[in-house]
Amino acid sequence: MNPGIEEIQAATEIVYSHMPPTPQYCWPLLCERLGTEVWVKHENHTPVGAFKIRGGLVYFAHFAKTDELRHGVVSATRGNHGQSLGFAARHYGVPATVLAPHGNSVEKNAAMRALGVELIEHGEDFQSAREQAAKIARDRGLHMMGSFHPLLVAGVATYAYELMQTVRDIDVIYVPIGLGSGICAMVAARDALGLRTEIVGVVSAHARAYAESFASGTAIESDAETRLADGMACRVPDPDALEVIWRGVHRVVTVTDDEVAAAMRLLFECTHNVSEGAGAAATAAAMQECERNAGRKVALVLSGGNVDREVFAGVLARSSSTPID
Repeated sequence: MNPGIEEIQAATEIVYSHMPPTPQYCWPLLCERLGTEVWVKHENHTPVGAFKIRGGLVYFAHFAKTDELRHGVVSATRGNHGQSLGFAARHYGVPATVLAPHGNSVEKNAAMRALGVELIEHGEDFQSAREQAAKIARDRGLHMMGSFHPLLVAGVATYAYELMQTVRDIDVIYVPIGLGSGICAMVAARDALGLRTEIVGVVSAHARAYAESFASGTAIESDAETRLADGMACRVPDPDALEVIWRGVHRVVTVTDDEVAAAMRLLFECTHNVSEGAGAAATAAAMQECERNAGRKVALVLSGGNVDREVFAGVLARSSSTPID
């Protein structure tokens, strides 16, 4: 069940003891390019460069009161969840092990190690890493921390709460979907505040599990082959996340890697903010739907800025007509 207003407000106290609220800005040049009033929620401005930190802090604040973490915690990630885990685990003095697939972001891996986690590379995608993390949890007697959990959603919902409390009368909010905590948190905050804002999920066209599941009304596994939006590279959707998405999300839009690259360039040109692929997905969807959004107040979640330097330099160097290799 998604968190209510009391759970979200309690989560803000935990989150704000470690970081301030992130800003939401209306950038004039971005409004001009997208043809309407646009607000960007800057989750690239957290201590780990992504929204995930909020959920990790609330999760650890709860379980640190129990014996669950006494032997340590293990999880799987493409990078941002792992940094959230590492940040919180270091604060609470809990040993942390993180599984990431081979070929994961070099700089996200380095950031996780800098936070003190034991990083193990395993498998070719997130799902393989997640399955191995569960095995390690059983073998070592560690607490298995999933990437989707009500406490994580409650923590992440603080970003959505900030946005909706600060910017009134938003017509539509575009939210990227990885495993689902970000968009479920947006649904939770909207419903807790009694708003009618349209929430649109954004999925990689090269990792369509949530898009196909949303359309069919049943969970569908789909290959995750995005080369740029690693934060959305989900092969197996979470059933609890799907239940929230089916009930509370208006529709789901798919964006290609080339569209994501164009959005990364647009964000840099208009706001001089760095966005990783998944972080730019909401902007890519809004670029698709400029005509649909004319005259509407639009919000975009820039969910993270953790992109490797060489990858980002390559994206900026490309012209709009040059496809991603």
